Amino acid sequence: MKNDLFLLDPSIVFMNHGSFGACPRDVFDVYQNWQLEMERRPVEFLGRRSSSLLEGARKKLSEYLGADYKNLVFVTNTTTAINTIARSLKLEAGDEILTTDQEYGACDNAWNFVCSTWGAVYKPVHIPVPYPGDEIVLDIFLKTITPKTRIIYLSHITSTTALIFPIEAICRLARERGIITIIDGAHVPGHIPVHLEKLAADFYTGNCHKWLCAPKGSAFLYARPEHHETLHGLVISWGYSTGVTGHTSFDAYTGADTFIRRHQWQGTRDISAFLTVPAAIEFQEKHEWNMVRQRCHNLAIQTMHRFANLTRLPLSGPDNSFGQMVILPVPACDPELLKSTLYDKYKIEVPVTVFENQIFVRASFQEYNTEEDADTLIGALRDIFKLPSA
Repeated sequence: MKNDLFLLDPSIVFMNHGSFGACPRDVFDVYQNWQLEMERRPVEFLGRRSSSLLEGARKKLSEYLGADYKNLVFVTNTTTAINTIARSLKLEAGDEILTTDQEYGACDNAWNFVCSTWGAVYKPVHIPVPYPGDEIVLDIFLKTITPKTRIIYLSHITSTTALIFPIEAICRLARERGIITIIDGAHVPGHIPVHLEKLAADFYTGNCHKWLCAPKGSAFLYARPEHHETLHGLVISWGYSTGVTGHTSFDAYTGADTFIRRHQWQGTRDISAFLTVPAAIEFQEKHEWNMVRQRCHNLAIQTMHRFANLTRLPLSGPDNSFGQMVILPVPACDPELLKSTLYDKYKIEVPVTVFENQIFVRASFQEYNTEEDADTLIGALRDIFKLPSA
């Protein structure tokens, strides 16, 4: 792999954009410039300018996401956002949080912690793989809702299986029944289109440092206005005061909405990654990313079918249930050994996931990936599993 737009090591076949993303060279330069500007005048930057700078960045991101900028705050990652929402809720014993058995493990942990505190029930429903289709998934949710269902929480694109769930239909179903929706869109921004106001989820969070290609530690939390007062910061700081004087680091926030004040000012931290998000959006606009996404989707689907023809294992879902990230079912093996072998022997950086005792290689395709990368991955797997060449 060689690509002058990104800073990735060319000796590694990098097919794991889905984990932490990769920041383009030009965007990373902007990021470092923000850090340098902060270090030149730290008090002026953080104490006097940060509020207006962050507001400008939120406006650019909100335009991209189809949202009002007053309903967005920056967070470092989606796990932080899910913790913020879950730990702000006032639940009752027996309340049900309806979810799926394909959610991200760290967020499962957060929900299990909160449910154990309140005596609530974290209730995963089974979504099979191969994926049965959106209509069947919607029907599964419809049949699982009970009078105790308070919240529906699920991923827009799953981490383990890379599947795109029918979020719009599920949110509509929930609204009709007065159920709160919390959507983990960690893999969505820059990957598939989303319009938050039209989607009308109660809460939505997404990473900017994955498919949008912003620096690490940049994400957002969206909340509908009626929920602003209910959300508490994980860090209780100056955002919980009003009318404070003599503290320059807080003065710029005293007039802001409660939602913004509580979550934007949480003590001293490097906000450079947040401020670089507009540069990441502009980078993708400049390089016609809609075409890039389509090419990468096509390459991902082609790779999925090519490998399935070798293994004779069933496809994990229809083509339109995946974006630029797909899962390749592999024969039974030690998943950790497979992952380390792909990296140590073949110099391929790619995750290996497990769902229902089926092992998958989760391959991500970004702008820097080529057909040659796909050939290298398939060749390595064919070699490891002693598969036929055609």
